[in-house]
Order: sequence, then C-alpha cells, then structure tokens
Amino acid sequence: MLYAIQHTTKYRYSVPVTESFTEVRMQPRNDGLQRCLSFNLNIAPRSRIANYRDYLGNQVHHFDIQGQHTQLTIKAVSVVEVLTPPVLPESLAADVWQQLDATLSNDDFEMTLPSHFAQPTKLLVELAAKLNVSRARDPLTLLQTLNTAIYEEFEYAPQSTQVDSPIDEAITARRGVCQDFAHIMTAMVRNIGIPCRYVSGYLFNQTDNPTRSAPDATHAWVETFLPELGWIGFDPTNNILAGEQHIRTAIGRDYHDVPPTRGIYKGEAESELSVAVKVAPSSSPLPDVEAVTIGITAPLPSDLSQQQQQQQQ
Repeated sequence: MLYAIQHTTKYRYSVPVTESFTEVRMQPRNDGLQRCLSFNLNIAPRSRIANYRDYLGNQVHHFDIQGQHTQLTIKAVSVVEVLTPPVLPESLAADVWQQLDATLSNDDFEMTLPSHFAQPTKLLVELAAKLNVSRARDPLTLLQTLNTAIYEEFEYAPQSTQVDSPIDEAITARRGVCQDFAHIMTAMVRNIGIPCRYVSGYLFNQTDNPTRSAPDATHAWVETFLPELGWIGFDPTNNILAGEQHIRTAIGRDYHDVPPTRGIYKGEAESELSVAVKVAPSSSPLPDVEAVTIGITAPLPSDLSQQQQQQQQ
C-alpha cells in the first residue's frame, strides 16, 4: 500500500520568543516491510536543517531559530510504501519461553527493562494480575489476549491525559489515548521478560473499517520480539495487529525517546500547539487540513526555557 502523509505542527506564542531549538522525528523509517520513498521538511521561519540517525535507526532532524518569532510551523510531507505482514500462527510451541530467554541479544535486552514512562508500578502490577499476564500461556497467545484485554478495559478518550502523564493516571481513570495504552502494554510485557518497544507513527483510517483512533493525530503502538517471528506489532488502542495501515516513524523504549517534536524556547510567553495530520492513499490528492488545537502552556519567566512536545492521540 502506498501512502501520502502530511503532518503540520504549529506553535504560536503570545509574545515574541528567541533561541528556539527543535528536534523532529517525522521521517518514516526505511526498514522491514516499509520503504520511505520521499520525505520533505519545511520550517517557518526558515532555518538550516541538519539531521542524524540515532542509535535505534530513527532519522532525527534538528534546527534552531535565533531571531525573535511569534510562530513556528513545521510541515513534513512523505510518501511511504507498506507491505502486508505475513500471517501469524495461531500459537507457538511450549518451549518458546526457554528459546526467548536464551536468545536475547544486548539490544533486545534493553527492551526488557523499565523505562521513563513504562514502569511496573503497584497499580500496573495489580492490573497485570487481573488480566492474567503471566507465562502460563505461550507468548503469542498471551500478547494477542493482552492486546484485546487493554482494548476492552480502557475507554479511548482524546485529551484525557497529558503528554507527560504517568501510566497510573490512565490506569486509575480506565481511560486514555494510544500513548497511554502503548506504555501500559509495554510495561506489562517487559515485566515477564518479553522484549517490547514503543512505536511512533501514523494510522490510516479506512472509511469502510474505521478504528477508534483520532484521524487527525499521530499514533502509537508496540512491537514485541518473539523467536522465529521477529518483531511483531500490536495496537491495543484498536485491538488489531499492526499491518499495512500502520506507518512507522520511530521506535524507542517509550514516548520519551521518540516524540514527533521536542523543543525549547526562551521567553516569557504562553504557547499554543496545533497539529494537523492527513494520511491518504498516494493516488489520491492530499488536501490541506485544519490544525487541531492540542493545548496551551503556562507562562514562564523570561530566563527559563519552555519544553514543547506533542502528545500522541
């Protein structure tokens, strides 16, 4: 499947700010069943853009704006091909747990450890016990069951949590967004020794088969490593396997590693963030889309820098 993606982020400031520095992770990955055929990044005010590849293979673009400005606009346009993943078996053999423990590489081992947002809190451990997250079943059956359980246990409620909300907030309220559900599943799966990583990207919402994900936002899901199968994607927000409708931009231990934008600015200003995302088959026109306001930050003293990020809905 070929997709054309337009992702526009705007920051508006109540008074001019200076010394704005921003990192962007919006370029789709070029690996596995996915190919990024083209990518273009435009910044206003204009700035020289540099890029590097981080240790997990994500493309990171960064730029700084020294002069005063009251608005920052970041527009990324890409064309991506995503192939259909192979059909999974119904279950795995009984000795897969032993294979998994014996074959973990150093890189995979990192994805079994707690991370910034994926922590085994008391509430998470209690929820895992309720959902019977244990090694009593083979790993594939367990993951498929857990994917469904999180979908059924939690209400999807856009803007019900914040970009930096801990998982206990969503667990207590039993509601959240894709970012929360991915962190909850990641923490549970790692706690029983299965490598699990956070995936940032986009989801194509088909009109004849819609998901409960917001159509105008970035998306998040998880990938777990299983012997013989490799990395398999699970989307607990929608109770589906990650397939050709999922477009991956970055992978990390959790959201803290891979926000679509991360930046700081200097100035005593309130900032308003708006995001507009459009994913369409590449043979279709890609219309301009209206930005959706995500939130407003509190004013800060002029000698401090305000961090600005966007939550994945």
